[in-house]
Amino acid sequence: MITQTFRFVASALYAIAKMFGLTYNQVNILAYYLLIPLTWTVMLDIYIGRPITTIALLCIWLGIKLGTWHVFGIWCDWAFERSVKLLNYFNRWGGNYVLNSVIICVVIPVLVYAGLVFMLIMK
Repeated sequence: MITQTFRFVASALYAIAKMFGLTYNQVNILAYYLLIPLTWTVMLDIYIGRPITTIALLCIWLGIKLGTWHVFGIWCDWAFERSVKLLNYFNRWGGNYVLNSVIICVVIPVLVYAGLVFMLIMK
């Protein structure tokens, strides 16, 4: 189940990369560091009634884009490699890259979405 989940997500990211003419690393960074957090900030801002966290995240990404204007792909490669190192850090507790990826990149985001949806429903 873990390996299949990993392969499914990786295949989806590869397909999106091909569709938009981007690299896997670029799509991975954009998905996990911009798009997913952006949906979280929008949901949180709906809950609190102000676009504070969304504006903050967009300002950070505007700074990243401006700061990496001609080297965005290189920056994404660097950020992806740092992410791999982080995921492999957890190997010391008996995991591996695939398991850690599924826990941190699938299970935790699903739990965050569940919590945010619950907050919005209970509002």
